[in-house]
Amino acid sequence: MGEVILTMKDIDKSFPGVHALDHVNFEVKRGEVHALMGENGAGKSTLMKVLTGIYQKDSGSIVYKGQETEFHNTREAQDAGVVIVHQELNMVGDLTVAQNIFIGREPKKGFRIDDKKMIEDSKKLFQDLNIEINPKEKMKNLTVGKQQMCEIAKAISHKAEVIIFDEPSAALTEKEIADLFEIIRDLRKKNLGIVYISHRMDEIKTITDRVTVMRDGGYVGTLITKDSTKEDIINMMVGRVIYEDPKQESAVPADAPVVLKVEHLNAGKMVQDVALS
Repeated sequence: MGEVILTMKDIDKSFPGVHALDHVNFEVKRGEVHALMGENGAGKSTLMKVLTGIYQKDSGSIVYKGQETEFHNTREAQDAGVVIVHQELNMVGDLTVAQNIFIGREPKKGFRIDDKKMIEDSKKLFQDLNIEINPKEKMKNLTVGKQQMCEIAKAISHKAEVIIFDEPSAALTEKEIADLFEIIRDLRKKNLGIVYISHRMDEIKTITDRVTVMRDGGYVGTLITKDSTKEDIINMMVGRVIYEDPKQESAVPADAPVVLKVEHLNAGKMVQDVALS
């Protein structure tokens, strides 16, 4: 890991009736994947929205590349190289991949959009990420995993130096998650700072270098991933030791009536021939 590229110190943010962030600390180094963890409502997304200019902090400081910084909107953050890849993909289905990547900042030739350059620039982004996607393909024809890759390419096109992944694997298959991890490892080698927000403990142990835990809007602590256990992280998240005694027998009587039965349930590619009762 390299030098610290981003430091958030004593970040405080309140909304009417809610103290959302209570003097939170967080830092990212170049060439690291830093997990941000906490239960729902812990303040992870709020902290990242403060960083990227969606919300303005009430107090505290943000130092980015050695200078105190405050972004007033996501465009300012993107232009400076701080980019978020959202869980909800912000793509327009009827536009091509290239059009989505460069929407709002299309290369021009005179007064006209330079489609040829836009396609070539998109190809170059995908080559840099070792991804095979046709820039001329309509976005709606891609799998969710491929759409996610396009979001990452869009982030890189902003000359990103810090990329925030917000629950990126939520809708991906195992193969797509493996592809995503390869891209993240490659970005780490290129000395980017990466923030990884996830609830999935196995992912955190696989892909991250450090873990910062938040609870109830406050900063709990930061651990080196390889030196910590899942139990350490969970205890920090919930504020107590979790004991799980092995279950000896079912609490449901054997002759209990079936109230719901499902057979041969299919829904898209993710749900295939599911049965349960």
